[in-house]
Amino acid sequence: MPEHAGEALGQGHSTLAERLSAVQSQIQDACRGAGRDASEVTLIPVTKFHGPELVEGLVDLGVRRFAESRHPEARDKAEALSVRAEDLEWHFVGQVQTKKARQIAQYVDAIHSIDRAGLVDALSSIEREHPLPVFVQVNMTPDPERGGVQPDELDALVEHVLATQALELEGLMCVAPLGGEPRVSFAALRELSVRIQTIAPMATALSMGMSNDFREAIENGATHLRIGAAITGKRPDRT
Repeated sequence: MPEHAGEALGQGHSTLAERLSAVQSQIQDACRGAGRDASEVTLIPVTKFHGPELVEGLVDLGVRRFAESRHPEARDKAEALSVRAEDLEWHFVGQVQTKKARQIAQYVDAIHSIDRAGLVDALSSIEREHPLPVFVQVNMTPDPERGGVQPDELDALVEHVLATQALELEGLMCVAPLGGEPRVSFAALRELSVRIQTIAPMATALSMGMSNDFREAIENGATHLRIGAAITGKRPDRT
């Protein structure tokens, strides 16, 4: 077993390899229960606050996609791991400040948190060899302080994304509200996905589901799971 993969990393006495395997098995079980093929679901471990050594351990276990939500932490990991493997994908899942958009776009392979026209405009001005895959984040609460566009403003934002050749719309993303019923939010996002496919037929992806609710997300059609602590273990204390 690779050195990093065999280390206990903060969740009882389980190792990184054991936690990853357990989550993968639970995903397969949830897919069977939902009548879906597990190949339809992409697992993206969220590694924020953990050091590059944990990412290296996951790389040793065959993981190639990672999610981060904080710049420049995400940038530093992407740079550090670039010498470790050339085929890694970095997905940005946190809120993107417009003034940081250009920097973030230099190292990420996808952004899951497009939530306003100004951000679309900022990203559209960046020259890339290929369009940047993006997800539009939908706010599933009435609280405007939460990340994401309100559902009644979704169509306009989707059309704004489609109007630029610099971005490629993959689909929608949401975070289930704290204390709420995840199935309700996930079912609502699925309905919104069907709606926007009338103007964006290829935007079929659904980025939803985290450590505590990915089974419910799979039941409602999730294609991308953003799972942190269930795989990485307890986050280290921040200094």
